[in-house]
Amino acid sequence: MKTTLELPDALFRRAKSAAVHEGVTLKQLFTEALESRLEANNRTGSGKATAARWMRAYGALRFLRRERKRIERVIESEFEKIEPEDRL
Repeated sequence: MKTTLELPDALFRRAKSAAVHEGVTLKQLFTEALESRLEANNRTGSGKATAARWMRAYGALRFLRRERKRIERVIESEFEKIEPEDRL
């Protein structure tokens, strides 16, 4: 199917440059981008836009909070010690 899209000039130039850099056509670039966006929306179970990838992963290891705190305390206590060769 053919369609016409109106894009800002700057966005079009960036897309064209990215397509050339990746060795694909603009059609392939737009198709992949649209598929990726639609797939991300399906994963959330709603039509809402998904959060940035780093934001979704930020709290993923929350269950390890106590272990991380313990490790931080051990590291801090080791760095508080002054070795004899370091004293002036």
